[in-house]
Amino acid sequence: MDWILRVNQVMDYVEEHLCDLIDEQEISRIAACSFPLFQGAFTQMTELPLSEYIRRRKLSCAAYDIQNTDEKIIDIAMRYGYASADAFTVAFKRLHGVSPMQARGPGVKLAFYGRLRFTLAMEGVDKMDYTVVEKPSFKVIGIRRVTSSGGGTWEVVHSDGSHEAIQQRCGRPLDLGLCFGFDETGSNDYMCAIEWEQEDVPGFESYIYPEGTWLKFEANGSISGHTLGTVWKRINTEFLPQSKYEKSGPTIEKYAAWDEASDRCKVEIWIPVRLKPKPRS
Repeated sequence: MDWILRVNQVMDYVEEHLCDLIDEQEISRIAACSFPLFQGAFTQMTELPLSEYIRRRKLSCAAYDIQNTDEKIIDIAMRYGYASADAFTVAFKRLHGVSPMQARGPGVKLAFYGRLRFTLAMEGVDKMDYTVVEKPSFKVIGIRRVTSSGGGTWEVVHSDGSHEAIQQRCGRPLDLGLCFGFDETGSNDYMCAIEWEQEDVPGFESYIYPEGTWLKFEANGSISGHTLGTVWKRINTEFLPQSKYEKSGPTIEKYAAWDEASDRCKVEIWIPVRLKPKPRS
């Protein structure tokens, strides 16, 4: 319940500052987690980057102002953070399909995206199996990229020969996907990797996890049925908000099986965690 309250308070903050700069530190304070962690959770809950949600809200409000006031379009554009009429027109037309000037005409159809409000739904009926594991420090090596999705990094390694190169050099294929977080555009900082105990391998990046506590979940089902995404959504909207844990570092997806031909996947989800700080009295 506390997480739902905090997310709605962030939505309140965004709504109150659509005409101002959105302060990432303030969102982090309200959400009681780092801004990248909140961005990642928001995207997984809504399937929409936070930056895109804010953009849609700004342009929805701008359309209302255009249709219901006599203000100059450039003044409305600047109110919602656009430095020029041209930039505003491009963004407005991309969302609404018409220019700001055309939006002042009669009978024009415009898009509207309302304020998101999160509620506590009937969840938790289906059980979630998880394991708490204490792991020593370990290292991974692989290919790290920032793409529009984690799948984009997998496309890179399968197209540029990296997957074959690391398999030849290390004797096994890439089977780990590390998510370091999302940037302001919703792009994912992601690494395709393997666990590796030896020295670093030239041409591949490395990352060392410290000793710590991990939560382990499993996604086992159909690819087309979005099994992996569903498990992630339940982790972020059901399990973590009600647990005593919060994420403490890049999460890992360990691909035991991913067979698009048979439409089956089996993926272990590993989340490094720490205890949530106790609320101040």
